[in-house]
Amino acid sequence: MPAPVSFGVAMRNFTRFPELPDAGALIDYGVRMEELGFSSLWVWDHILLGTDPHFPIIDSLSLLTAVAARTKTIKIGTGVLVLPLRNPVILAKQLSSLDLISNGRLMLGAAVGWYKREFDAVGIAYERRGKIMDRNLDILKRLWTEDSVTGEWDELNLRNAVMFPKPVQKPHPPILIGGYVDVVLKRAATKGDGWLTYFYTPEAYRESWAKISAYAEEAGRDPADLYSLNQLPIYVGPREVGMPKMTEWLNAEWDLSKGSLSTFDSAIVGTPAECAEQIAAHMATGVKKIVFVPWRYEKEQIDLLAHEVLPLLRK
Repeated sequence: MPAPVSFGVAMRNFTRFPELPDAGALIDYGVRMEELGFSSLWVWDHILLGTDPHFPIIDSLSLLTAVAARTKTIKIGTGVLVLPLRNPVILAKQLSSLDLISNGRLMLGAAVGWYKREFDAVGIAYERRGKIMDRNLDILKRLWTEDSVTGEWDELNLRNAVMFPKPVQKPHPPILIGGYVDVVLKRAATKGDGWLTYFYTPEAYRESWAKISAYAEEAGRDPADLYSLNQLPIYVGPREVGMPKMTEWLNAEWDLSKGSLSTFDSAIVGTPAECAEQIAAHMATGVKKIVFVPWRYEKEQIDLLAHEVLPLLRK
């Protein structure tokens, strides 16, 4: 029997200016999501995002650390961390510390990134982000699993680098690779512990997961051992009311990557029973984790999801 699908929720650590994210309210939100029974909580990651409009954002790892200190059981994840922007040695220390603070609840979603202006500001070569991603993954894993690491990667020179304490999770926190082109799907299947995506319909998910499964089998890995995660927007309420609201919100605050299979058509909208039916179609794909992005993160929407939709799926 496959394991039951787990349900997580996203948190709104970025907003559209002039609105600013409220750090205290976000930490309280994380506590509340644990109380409501969600299995995991996911933050977005950027250093800079947009110019006109721009999107203020609270640092993903700082926020997860604060939430970890106030919670006990809910898993915490990045959906996704822009891995090439981060120094991998410093990041290895940050993430292992976060796994310790959370007592083994960290899940690392990571991707190469897409916003060139952000790379230019940080001084990382945008054109090399794929190679830097692979390099950083290698360094993270080695520092987390080896007693001493020696090696040279570009400008990074590790000479008997000893990093303790190690993460709680062994061999390391799960690494879920985000992205949609074939080289990324192969990276998820062969170098990661799974794949995460956002706004995929069941049909699109099946298409990409079939590729990941084939890559995994070619590498001698069992696809059943990999994590899989789809982030989905949801509005609970009459469709004639919810569809215009959801369409307006998604177009105002979200971008879809050109060439990906992400689509606003993936939005879950309807009465509790209708939402449950639409979610069940995603569950039938074999996805292991569904992370909901509630309409405007409104408390009423989250309560409806937790109390009226998810119980229908847990029966």
